[in-house]
Order: sequence, then C-alpha cells, then structure tokens
Amino acid sequence: MNNKNIRKTFAAVLVGIACATLGSAAMAATPEAKAAYKTANDQAGVNYKAAHAECEKITGNPKDVCIAEAKAVRAYDEAVAQAQYTNTLRAYTKARIKIADANYDVDLKRCDALTGNDKDVCVKLAKSTKVAALADAKADKKVIEARSDAREDKRKAEYKVATEKCDALAGAAKDECVKAAKTQFGY
Repeated sequence: MNNKNIRKTFAAVLVGIACATLGSAAMAATPEAKAAYKTANDQAGVNYKAAHAECEKITGNPKDVCIAEAKAVRAYDEAVAQAQYTNTLRAYTKARIKIADANYDVDLKRCDALTGNDKDVCVKLAKSTKVAALADAKADKKVIEARSDAREDKRKAEYKVATEKCDALAGAAKDECVKAAKTQFGY
C-alpha cells in the first residue's frame, strides 16, 4: 500500500471512529485506557528507535527521508493513541493535523533530492497535499458536528412529541408516561 492510500485509509478510519464515538458521553479515562495509551506511546518510541537505527545505515538524502518517515510513523502512532485515549472529535481532528504535518515533512525531505523546477513543483505538491489534508480534517469535523447537532435536535423534537402524548393521560399514568419519556430521551 503506498503512502497516499495509507493517508486516505487513516483519514477514513479516524472519521469513522469519531462518528461512532461522538454521540456517546465523554467518560473518565479508565485505568485500562491509561495503560493502553502508555503502551501505545512506549511502542511508538521503540519502533521509532528501531527505524532510526536502520536509517543510520544509509547516507545522504535517502537517510533524511528515512528519518522523516520514521518520525512520521511515530507521529501517526502517538496521534492515534492520543485520539483514542481522549476519544473526542477535537482529539481526532488534532491527530489528523499532526499526521498531515508529519507527512508534509517527509514530502519536503523527498523534494530535497531534486533541483530547479522539479524541486519547486515537488514543494508545491507537498504544500498542496498538506492543505488538502488539513481542509479535509476541518470539513469532516464540521460534518460530524452538524450531524451531532441534527441528532440532538431530533431527540428534542421526539421528546416533545412523547410528552405531548402524555398530556392525554391523567394521574399516575401521566406521571409514568412522562417519566418513561424522560428516561428514553435522556432528560
């Protein structure tokens, strides 16, 4: 799988995770979540050191690219771990931005091997790719927020309908109906 496909796949995964988790209430970090986060960060560091050691065997621009790629993989791993640990839309968006920055750095290192117009075109393409990734992250965040707002509006409207139906009842039956509506719709 090439680098661009990895980036697109990652973006889709983050958006999917954010969509699935945004509607749920934020929970306090459990000891298991903290341990998983620490383990993921530790593993990212170990992987980076191993990849960096492999890069030391290379010289010149390929070494620079190799080191930038190792840093990008570490940034990816750490960003995903942080986003999953925090489990907020903001965290997932920040992760995508951090990854876009790391990928941009890799692209720039690749451009350093070129000269003249080829280098200029390469740098412009790298900037364009980064701008596109940032725009996608921000747009996806807005879409997810809009869907969340729409879900909330629907829930409120359905609650009003349910309580209106309760108005046809009286006494204990009405009280039970209102209580059931509040429980069903989270009020």
